[in-house]
Amino acid sequence: MPQSQMQNILSASRTQTGFSNTAGKRKRAIKNFLEAMLYLSPALILFIAFVFIPLIRSFQISAYITDPIGRLAKFVGLLNYQRLFETPNFINSLKKSFIFVLYNVPTTIAISLGLALLGDLRLKGIPFFRMVFSVAIAISGATASLMFKYIYHPTVGINYLLSLVGIPNIPWLVSSNTALISVALTSVWLQIGMNTVIILAAMQTIPEELYESAMIDGANAWNKFVHITLPMLSSTFFFLLVVNTLASFQTFTPIHIMTSGGPLESTNLLVYSIYREFYFNGKFGFAAAQSIMLFFIMLILTIFQFVFLERKVHYE
Repeated sequence: MPQSQMQNILSASRTQTGFSNTAGKRKRAIKNFLEAMLYLSPALILFIAFVFIPLIRSFQISAYITDPIGRLAKFVGLLNYQRLFETPNFINSLKKSFIFVLYNVPTTIAISLGLALLGDLRLKGIPFFRMVFSVAIAISGATASLMFKYIYHPTVGINYLLSLVGIPNIPWLVSSNTALISVALTSVWLQIGMNTVIILAAMQTIPEELYESAMIDGANAWNKFVHITLPMLSSTFFFLLVVNTLASFQTFTPIHIMTSGGPLESTNLLVYSIYREFYFNGKFGFAAAQSIMLFFIMLILTIFQFVFLERKVHYE
């Protein structure tokens, strides 16, 4: 057989083998994708049923005026969104929501960091201390709200203790100047348990060699905290910042139980405003427009945190 013909046969064989390998890889990729989708299907079904479909439905309802039982009556396009910024109650709710987040998130992370530092000490009985500050994880928002409502009572609770030392009663929940701070403290107490556990777990993964090297170099406790502990916890702080911000914008139970949005709308956060417009005022389209605005606010803040703040995160 001529050499040129032999080379053509070998070349054709290699080409066929290449096509066969490509086809085999494609089949394996399709098989792996279908297998992965099979395992993910329960979660996907739940997300589609309880997240994506309600979100699409909210967009639809926000473009309509509804009748008293929630049926779509008249298409108004973006009118509900326009009305949002013309309504003083919505502007007030938006402002109070941002203030509440500023009260809540930094305070929660700061207190949790302090408790985690105490919980990381090598002392006798420290496991009991860790158990005590993590108890809040097992307490529901409704139970905590009722507890703090009693603590903030005008004549009993903390005001009674203050009266024993001659300090006038503080109108915790009945004054527009203190109500939002009081509810924020309740929310902080609810969140510090989980936050502390997460920070403490992250602290215990920091290699001891770093602290030993710093000690050899003459670093004191403050230097080790600033130059080792905080940088190594930056990824944890970033995670908690994102999660706590989203949770603060969605705070509902303490508001509903302790103040019902009062006094003088001082605790009428955006989530509670949506609840009132939907269940009491029957303005389903207007409430849906508020919920969409809340969705975009949380989305924009999350993107901002990932784009700008994550640059300062140390992952190793």
